[in-house]
Amino acid sequence: MEIEERSLENVVIVDLKGKLTLGEGDELLKEKIDNLMQQGHRNLLLNLESVPYIDSAGLGGIVHVYSTVKRKGGTLKLVNLTKRITDLLTITKLLTVFDTFDSEAEAVSSFNS
Repeated sequence: MEIEERSLENVVIVDLKGKLTLGEGDELLKEKIDNLMQQGHRNLLLNLESVPYIDSAGLGGIVHVYSTVKRKGGTLKLVNLTKRITDLLTITKLLTVFDTFDSEAEAVSSFNS
């Protein structure tokens, strides 16, 4: 799992690349989001375009960081979900929890509305 960050307007976009699984990406994701929150970033966008697979631990990691961000007064949204990830979020009923977007521009502008 590789994690890169970039800023666009008032949003930090976190690009995830690779499988989000137990021991491979879940802890890295938690650390990255914790660091961003400590730096004062409150608008976070997870880009899942390059994530081919998420297991239950990876899904738990996303739920964990979502809760952490929300509890600390921030907002976490998801963009560029693959069909597999969309299906997984639908089956687990988590699609109703997250704000999801098909385009980065649409997602970034949603933070301003």
